[in-house]
Amino acid sequence: MTTHTILQPMAVLALWTLLVLLLVPIARFKAGARGEVDFDDFKYGESPRVPTATRVPNRVFMNLLEVPVLFYLACLVAVITQHVTPTLLMLAWAYVALRVLHSVIYLGYNHVPHRLTVFALSNVVAAVMWCLLLARLWAL
Repeated sequence: MTTHTILQPMAVLALWTLLVLLLVPIARFKAGARGEVDFDDFKYGESPRVPTATRVPNRVFMNLLEVPVLFYLACLVAVITQHVTPTLLMLAWAYVALRVLHSVIYLGYNHVPHRLTVFALSNVVAAVMWCLLLARLWAL
């Protein structure tokens, strides 16, 4: 295993985020074609007129830009400090899997208890990654 292997889960999550981003204009143009929204409904974000099905892809995209920043940063710190371990790599892949699953639940059947559980688990994984990194960095 090389230090740079941790870039693979980062790339997968970045690609997933870009795929979800594609859903945003698709949902908005479909709602516009159905006459449910017009351009002014997005002038300051999303107006109350925007249907839920049109809001969800944007919300999922925003979720993929919030806490995952800590994941990306942890991975980069691991590469820069050469502290990539098999455990950290496994946690990185677990994080990506949980974030993709969270998105699929949100975009699919959107059962809040399931979504919350997966979201919480992903946050625990990110926190553990940081704890492992900080323990190694402070041990130097």
